[in-house]
Formats: sequence, structure tokens, C-alpha cells
Amino acid sequence: MKHMGMDNEVVDFDFELHETVRVNEGPFADYTGAIEEIDVEKKKVSVLVDMFGRETPVELDFHQIEKL
Repeated sequence: MKHMGMDNEVVDFDFELHETVRVNEGPFADYTGAIEEIDVEKKKVSVLVDMFGRETPVELDFHQIEKL
């Protein structure tokens, strides 16, 4: 619910830092990586995925990841 610019939506987020997850949608779908950062206010995570032999941080919405 939005009221006066505030978002009171409750989000079920059951992940921890450094947990390995799978990306389930978007250009990085099917990549796996470890959660590097969690931003609860923006409902985003930074996941380190292996691209071209290097770990690269990718910013994703909460709904774009799932547990392995």
C-alpha cells in the first residue's frame, strides 16, 4: 500500500549474505552466484556471478532470485 509516498508493502525475503542463489529471470537467468549485498529499502540484491572467468556484481530485484 502506498500512502503519502511511503511504501508499506511487506516483502518475504528469506536470503542471507554470501548465500548462493540462482537468477530466475532477466538477462542473467540461470546464472548462479553469491549474494554480496542486500538493500531492503530498494528491495534489491547484488549477486556475484561468474562471467568470462571473473566474478561480476549484478544488481537484481528480490523476485529475480531463488534458492538453489
